[in-house]
Amino acid sequence: MHRTLIWRWAFFFVGQLILSLGITMTIKGEKLGIGPWDVLHVGLFRNFGLTIGSWSIITGLIIVGGTAAVLRRWPQIGTWLNMLLIGLFIDFFYWLIPDISTIAGQTAIFVAGTGVMAAGVGMYVSPGIGAGPRDTLMLIITEKTGWSVKTVRTGLEVTVAVAGWLLGGPVGIGTVLIALFLGQLVHYTIPWFRNVLAKISASTDGNLNRRETPAE
Repeated sequence: MHRTLIWRWAFFFVGQLILSLGITMTIKGEKLGIGPWDVLHVGLFRNFGLTIGSWSIITGLIIVGGTAAVLRRWPQIGTWLNMLLIGLFIDFFYWLIPDISTIAGQTAIFVAGTGVMAAGVGMYVSPGIGAGPRDTLMLIITEKTGWSVKTVRTGLEVTVAVAGWLLGGPVGIGTVLIALFLGQLVHYTIPWFRNVLAKISASTDGNLNRRETPAE
């Protein structure tokens, strides 16, 4: 059980890191437009200062408050960690990854970043430690309405993209692609990583049971 818990937290933290990397990669491809939530964060950054990561944390805090009111309970510790870590990691990767000036380079990093984001969401959500504020909102709406994950995520991201655009955030074909297709990818990455984690947990528990069983 102890090793299984370690694996769950490993999936959670590594998934956060991968998701943040993917987000930053798409931001570095901003000539195509950026992801819907990041359109909002960049729009807020351009209007009010701070950093993109800081606005990710602030909007996450607002969503956490709203979902807590709906559910009438505080979110899991993982949700709070996600809210903080994603913002910090975005600012770190934004500093680490150099700016790309060519359209070809920005296109490549944007497309790759979208796939990395989907993998990161699937990996950190799979252990059930606590989805981030935005994914918690997605899961709540999915549960309340019975709609699919891809439908709810797409609807949320289109709404957020419009709000970010009104604030002056960069919207382009890339924004549309993420709004339409990231939810489709996450629809498959979440169950895939859950299956991987289940297999690892079963293997770990099986090995521990064999060790603990006394020889006849």
